Amino acid sequence: MLPLPIRSTLPGIAGLLAVAGACAVGIPPSTASTATAPDVAALAIPVTPAGSPHDFDFDFELGRWHTALRRRPHPLSGSGIWADYAGTTTVRPVLDGRANLVELDVSGPEGHLQGLALRLFEPKRQRWTLNFSNAASGTLAAPMTGGFGGGPRGVFYSAEEFDGRRVLVRFVIESTSVDTCRFEQAFSADGGVTWETNWIAVDTRT
Repeated sequence: MLPLPIRSTLPGIAGLLAVAGACAVGIPPSTASTATAPDVAALAIPVTPAGSPHDFDFDFELGRWHTALRRRPHPLSGSGIWADYAGTTTVRPVLDGRANLVELDVSGPEGHLQGLALRLFEPKRQRWTLNFSNAASGTLAAPMTGGFGGGPRGVFYSAEEFDGRRVLVRFVIESTSVDTCRFEQAFSADGGVTWETNWIAVDTRT
């Protein structure tokens, strides 16, 4: 599934805080500081091991899913409020498996969220970029980069502006069984020392 970022305007990765696809858990907001976050280049970003076929990295997620989503409407504010949504996520392979397209459509008491993500593989660096957008913004957020490192758990990062400060964004995609997968998005305002989860989604295959 895809994560929808969270910008102060909601829609983008920091602006889509949140909108995305599938699954997670959290760290108390009080642990986040207001320190200036460094660039993503300072983090160890997972890549596809040399010689491994990247085409299959997202095979576990292809198809149609029921999505149960929770997002934190006010990240890095000390708020413990969460909003719940439910709906569907559809993942399709494109470019003969060298990329895939994700569509999210969920609703809840806080409204209706629609978003998409285009995942592209970068052969030169052996990594994926996750490119997000949602119906409300109509634009692409800053891409996240990362990979699976040869396992069932993918980790992706980007640097974003949120409420006037630079934060690191982490998105985790994990295959938890043949018919379920989990996604989690978190922000760090102190360079990755502490993280606050703001997006949790669990997808169940339909």
